[in-house]
Amino acid sequence: MSKTLAYAAQNASTALAPFEIQRRAVGPNDVAIDILYCGVCHSDLHTARNEWKNTLYPSVPGHEIVGTVTAVGSNVTQFKVGDIAGVGCMVDSCRHCASCAEGLEQYCESGFTGTYNGPVFGGANTYGGYSSQIVVDQKFTLHIRHSKDDLAAVAPLLCAGITTYSPLRQWNVGPGQKVGIVGLGGLGHMGVKIAAALGAHVVLFTTSANKREDALRLGAAEVVVSKNPKEMAAHANSFDFILNTVAAPHDLDPFLNLLKRDATMTLVGAPDTPHPSPQVFGLIFKRRRLAGSLIGGIAETQEMLDFCAEHGIVSDIELIPIQSINQAFERMLKSDVKYRFVIDMASLQQ
Repeated sequence: MSKTLAYAAQNASTALAPFEIQRRAVGPNDVAIDILYCGVCHSDLHTARNEWKNTLYPSVPGHEIVGTVTAVGSNVTQFKVGDIAGVGCMVDSCRHCASCAEGLEQYCESGFTGTYNGPVFGGANTYGGYSSQIVVDQKFTLHIRHSKDDLAAVAPLLCAGITTYSPLRQWNVGPGQKVGIVGLGGLGHMGVKIAAALGAHVVLFTTSANKREDALRLGAAEVVVSKNPKEMAAHANSFDFILNTVAAPHDLDPFLNLLKRDATMTLVGAPDTPHPSPQVFGLIFKRRRLAGSLIGGIAETQEMLDFCAEHGIVSDIELIPIQSINQAFERMLKSDVKYRFVIDMASLQQ
């Protein structure tokens, strides 16, 4: 066991503050990582404030981790000391159910173990990346092949990147397809970048006309203001796939009506109250599909990281010290970031 500096919430109403946690000793299959950067995900805020009513306290959030390998166990063959490694949303799963056998650990039938807040279906707490180091089984550790100059901006790929990449790959997005991305936030800006790199004609939907220039910079071919009925009507029945990244409840029907026959809209945003139910006739008359997607399995997450390294894709970030995390949470609630906060974990030592 080793003492590790961290930032934690002690309950739903207190700010995150310095806290000391214990990390396990490095076992035969483990990789120890000194954390360089940790992205700030909206899930971190939800968990710290117990908005999903399942938080284990003390809560040390953070599941977008990039760092340097400092030790490896005797059975570890995929990593060595000095490697740059990543840790995403999971640190374990049952490893024997049908989903795990297919490399879909995120859908583990026993519930995966989160990098923070423990197993999905209950169990001992786990502590995330708002800390100076972490020890992770090699099977849940990822190779980072981006330039060392990009490491801070790589961190959000471990959640925002795979959350958008996985459905784009599952629904075979590629050249010749017209693909919509709903929302230009932490998830949406990654969806635009990745869908464009996959070769799709990308249309960004936003409620804010002032996001047009940024969406085009990120790779969108067109921008539609979703509050404008004429702009929406011009795209009726024309989309092969829509990825909806918005995490607030909203009417899904205007977007479903833009799908071709047999096309799909997939939800990846997680609102704290349900969306209004869609009108069934909009689905059945075009055999349209409304779907959902979580993150991705470990193999797919590695595929995403390699794809992004090959295409020079990173997140647009604002780098902050850990001492600013509570202000960052408040700014994140106001969408006052382009497009993802990342913590420089060296600040934890200050």
